[in-house]
Amino acid sequence: MAQLRQDYDQFVARDAAILVVGPEKPDAFRRYWDANEFPFVGLPDPDHRVAKLYGQQVRWLKLGRMPALVVIDKQGQVYYQHHGNSMRDIPENQRILALLDELNRRAANGDA
Repeated sequence: MAQLRQDYDQFVARDAAILVVGPEKPDAFRRYWDANEFPFVGLPDPDHRVAKLYGQQVRWLKLGRMPALVVIDKQGQVYYQHHGNSMRDIPENQRILALLDELNRRAANGDA
């Protein structure tokens, strides 16, 4: 999440909203969120309901939920998905920013 915070202004400039879904219960999640002062929205998901909707995998031998990143367009359609194979398997921000640029170009041209 540190990399998301680092480039948060670039995501906002592309009219993107960031929502991070975490496995903790609400109180623990809120404490973590407040302690780290993340500028984006966080959603506790202790029952894995949201994670299951988007196919996020849980691998207990690899420390729990694997990273997942989903880009959803303004019509609610999934535009891009990445499901990590390890806790370090997270796309670079520049890759996601480029996808957002393409998505915005398509929307501007009426192709989205």
